[in-house]
Amino acid sequence: MSDTNQPDAVADAQSGNWVDRYAPAWLKPYARLARWDRPIGFWLLFWPCVWGLALAAVASPDLGFDWWAAILMLAGAILMRGAGCTFNDIVDRDIDDKVARTRSRPIPSGAVTARDAFAFLVAQALLASVILFQFNRFTVWAGVASLVLVAIYPFMKRVTWWPQAFLGLAFSYGALVGWSSQTASLAMPALLLYCGTILWVIGYDTLYALQDIEDDALIGVKSTARLFGDHVRPVVAVLYTGAYLLWMAAALLVGGGIVFAALSLAAAALLAWQVWTVDAEQPDNPRFRFDSNKYVGIILALALLAEWVW
Repeated sequence: MSDTNQPDAVADAQSGNWVDRYAPAWLKPYARLARWDRPIGFWLLFWPCVWGLALAAVASPDLGFDWWAAILMLAGAILMRGAGCTFNDIVDRDIDDKVARTRSRPIPSGAVTARDAFAFLVAQALLASVILFQFNRFTVWAGVASLVLVAIYPFMKRVTWWPQAFLGLAFSYGALVGWSSQTASLAMPALLLYCGTILWVIGYDTLYALQDIEDDALIGVKSTARLFGDHVRPVVAVLYTGAYLLWMAAALLVGGGIVFAALSLAAAALLAWQVWTVDAEQPDNPRFRFDSNKYVGIILALALLAEWVW
């Protein structure tokens, strides 16, 4: 395909990212499909995996934290996030063409055909399956089950006001996988961690969706940002509060205490800052609040690891 069909950059990517600056021309549209130019997504998919691993380490200190599993899960998060975004772009290609922020993406801009995008999707999924099969059988089946959530998510914005809830179910799955990779089972602490992470995802993706609220209204796409309307701040505050309380309950059930409680307050403060300062009228304001959730992931991971070490 001719390079002249490629846009210089994608509108909703940060300027100066490594894909725009360094990737060869043939790779750029595929890297943009997989969102390699926006690593925030795979970090948000990866950190719940670490939380699950660390929670299992706190529950069984002698077992320790499985660093090799964390490395595998990072690679898996990059691949699965890329596959999910590619699938989402294939499904949403007609919608993306009508939204200012997304019409420069590879498929609606003509840089990649839907057929080539599907081949790229399959390649990423196959590589991710190789990683998944490094874990125990229970985790393999749990990972396979998550594909149902990945498959239905792109369609939810057409049928429900709660597509962010389905994203939460899919994007939080690492909390279960991280725990089960160490225990070959599920238990209440992992389920509480998962439920808390779902609320977190709904909250941060609601803030992210504020960017598209006008375009979504014009083309009939549903979102919690539109559903909550003028009540976005208090509702997201409730979601974040619920997330934090469930995370705390999960830590307490495995024997966590003052170390996790004290360190995790920094994550709570960051979530409060997002709610307090979000302003959809300011360009890039919601996206910056959304992006700051990678630090929430880091803080909670460090808090759980510190609790394990302590």
